[in-house]
Amino acid sequence: MNINTPIPSSHNKAYMLVLAGMCAVILSALAFEHIGGYQPCKLCLQQREPWYLGIPIAALAVISLLMKGPAFASRGLLLISGLVLVYSTVLGVHHSGVEWGFWEGPGDCGAVDGGISSDTGNFLQQLEQSVPPSCNEAALRVLGLSFAGWNAFASLVLAAVALVTAFRR
Repeated sequence: MNINTPIPSSHNKAYMLVLAGMCAVILSALAFEHIGGYQPCKLCLQQREPWYLGIPIAALAVISLLMKGPAFASRGLLLISGLVLVYSTVLGVHHSGVEWGFWEGPGDCGAVDGGISSDTGNFLQQLEQSVPPSCNEAALRVLGLSFAGWNAFASLVLAAVALVTAFRR
């Protein structure tokens, strides 16, 4: 398949699905943190980085597609988005493995607890009492998967859609 092959309009939904799915995943993670009160660990925060990188790239792919830009640009941007999602899958599988005890996580795993206030008089005391979340304990499991597991699953599905669509005629 030639990367310059014109992109049929039937691909529009797949491009949009990848972008919407990526936005939904990161917005869900942020909602669980800021609304649900689940504090992310170091590996959780690391898993967000591909989404922050991939969403603008996927958005550029959609814009290029809708503006009838060169096929190689639209396909190339979607391909890059797919590769970023593959990386996100690897990070999610790694974190899930740490949670299940298959391998060790980083020794410095943890993040600052969000319960610290801006009261400077008690700041040091709050820091001493703050316990960062552990990377090897899942904060929540839904249908047997932790947040890291669901991240890996969503990343894999969206990566498959992006990569297949990028190479499909």
